[in-house]
Amino acid sequence: MKKEEIYIKIDSLGFNKHNYVIIDDCSLVCHGIIDEAENISISCSKELFDSLNWPIRIEYDNEIKYNDCFNINYYLYGLENIDVIDGYQCSDLVSCYELKKSINKSKDKKLIQKLELLVCSEDNYYFERNLRKTGFTLIAGVDEVGRGPLVGPVVAACVILPEVFSLDGLTDSKKLSEKKRDYFYDEIMRQAISVGVGIISEAKIDEVNIYEATKLAMKEAIAKCDVKPDYILIDAMPLELDIPTTSIIKGDLKSITISAASVIAKVTRDRMLDELDKKYPMYDFKNNKGYPTKKHLEAINEYGIIPEHRKSYGPVRDYLGK
Repeated sequence: MKKEEIYIKIDSLGFNKHNYVIIDDCSLVCHGIIDEAENISISCSKELFDSLNWPIRIEYDNEIKYNDCFNINYYLYGLENIDVIDGYQCSDLVSCYELKKSINKSKDKKLIQKLELLVCSEDNYYFERNLRKTGFTLIAGVDEVGRGPLVGPVVAACVILPEVFSLDGLTDSKKLSEKKRDYFYDEIMRQAISVGVGIISEAKIDEVNIYEATKLAMKEAIAKCDVKPDYILIDAMPLELDIPTTSIIKGDLKSITISAASVIAKVTRDRMLDELDKKYPMYDFKNNKGYPTKKHLEAINEYGIIPEHRKSYGPVRDYLGK
């Protein structure tokens, strides 16, 4: 059922609109997140639920009354976060996301990721706030930069921010201008409880591969914090640690703490490449930061490679094989 069909079908019940909340898939249809829903799920007061002469079934350890294409329950009624759409009460995107995540159906995996990105785009302190509610106070964000370049180290940063922290516009470092990154770098270094940076050389990358080197850089960054975190949020990469962690896909867009780590890592590595550019200006490292741009590849063919090049990476390896 599409949006208008849902409204028409719900209206056929004759309920007062103030007595129920549209939830689950049909709420997402109302929000415009998905196109249609198979069933209509609504939540109501316990009094209304008890008054309905509908069959009952147990679903996810809760009593659900059902009738035709309707599922109705009462345990989600009274949600604090309600959006009124076209005059109908609908659970907001945070509530929809948390419900989908708690049920965690395999078919909803992409939808959960989409909802997570939408929720965190509006509130990039979402993960940190929820962790603080459960008692964690020293929450670190970890991110890396430099997995793709042909030259230089991979750099990771670990940042622990205070509970009260504000930096308008802080997001994934790749989406920021150099001037903005430099400003955020200084502000993060000034406000953070602790910052650690891990740097793994191109030689080690060649030895163990970039995936393992990235993990080493992250672990080094965590170890270099002068305050030990009690929880760590990591951008995508899983880590085996003695501290509880959550790996978040696109974490540098969703978590302010990971965004902060992203900025510290990128500015640190970019400044290293700027110094390398002074030594080897023909490779244009100041602009390409070691990535395989056309000018960089042409310079390799003309001038050869330098000690800082990663010899296990395709274009460098191909040159050495000539």
